[in-house]
Amino acid sequence: MQHTEASAFETQRLICRPFQQGDETDMFDYWAADPDIQIEYGEPVYQTPEQTKALLGKYIKDYDLSGYYRWAIIEKQSGHNIGQIAFCKVFDDVKTAEIEYCISKRCWGKGYAGEALAGLISYAFDNTDFDRLEAYHRAENTKSGRVLVKSRMHMTDTVERFKRAGEQPTGEVCYCIEREEYQRSKEDNQ
Repeated sequence: MQHTEASAFETQRLICRPFQQGDETDMFDYWAADPDIQIEYGEPVYQTPEQTKALLGKYIKDYDLSGYYRWAIIEKQSGHNIGQIAFCKVFDDVKTAEIEYCISKRCWGKGYAGEALAGLISYAFDNTDFDRLEAYHRAENTKSGRVLVKSRMHMTDTVERFKRAGEQPTGEVCYCIEREEYQRSKEDNQ
């Protein structure tokens, strides 16, 4: 699989761009220190600005790796980094990426997560070699579930992560979209 650099993409209200120096303050203030956000998607809660700065440093350093895709979600109106969206797992051999995302609690209910997800789906199929995008949420995480239900993705029995582990999802609800589906829906909307 041929990887590309994670470049910026825009939606109506958001700019999704690679993380950069200076993002640590918004990361800490808007989402990385909030247990309601971090625990929901299985990430540690960052207790200090210094810990968040170290996380940012890791994000920036990892852009040097092939197959690393992570974007800061910037609200155009305020200019603040209100969350992140990423391919948290990349399976080169089957051209599949698993998506994760988080949005600041201050921005819940505004459709930002769905807007970022829609933008990422378009970006991936228009600019990369990925043939399939996947995501899942824990059944009790109904907010994330609503984002996926409203997206172009559809429910599926499992995702690559679980297949490779020889497991069936237990308590997780899985979604996917394939390149052909995306292309058909894009043509239907023209």
